[in-house]
Amino acid sequence: MKPHSDGPLPPTCSHDQRPAAGPDRRKLERAAGLFRALGDAARLRILHLLLAGEVCVGEVVAALGEKFPTVSQRLRLLRTEGLVARRRDGSHVYYALADGHVRDLVANALAHADELNAPKPTTNPSEDDG
Repeated sequence: MKPHSDGPLPPTCSHDQRPAAGPDRRKLERAAGLFRALGDAARLRILHLLLAGEVCVGEVVAALGEKFPTVSQRLRLLRTEGLVARRRDGSHVYYALADGHVRDLVANALAHADELNAPKPTTNPSEDDG
């Protein structure tokens, strides 16, 4: 066996094509901010609640059983990140998901979490013996 050299390993690909460079740095940073906002279970609960449609802040507070200032702070962060939109009607403020992209992102994240939490199918050891 050859000893490992300290230099970089030679490429193992047999083709001459290089992967695309990908999105620019600003786009990646913006997307990372979206995922940071989505990465908090309490904020994700709010987004899940909004999957059903527009909801008044008071209804969000009641549904989550949390204090108004706490919910307002979370909604503000979600709005700053462009994940929710708000509408004022008199003294009431209503929130909704910003668009279909957010709806799909939240629904897909929750569906994927369900898949990851699902029990793994067990294999019969006698079937693996061949």
